[in-house]
Amino acid sequence: MAKLNEYLTVGEAAEFLGVSKDTMRRWDRAGKLQARRHPITGYRLYSKKELATVLTDLAKRKAPKR
Repeated sequence: MAKLNEYLTVGEAAEFLGVSKDTMRRWDRAGKLQARRHPITGYRLYSKKELATVLTDLAKRKAPKR
């Protein structure tokens, strides 16, 4: 696993994307996001790079169409 500071927990990732923790978990189950597990605690962790891509995609969807 890469450095842990390159990952966010479910709560941190949800806040970053502006969605709920439940939404994060649903997206994980649906395969829209891929969580890794913390090597000691087993908590879900999300890559900051992957989340930035998701945030860009969400912004594009919300942008008004011309």
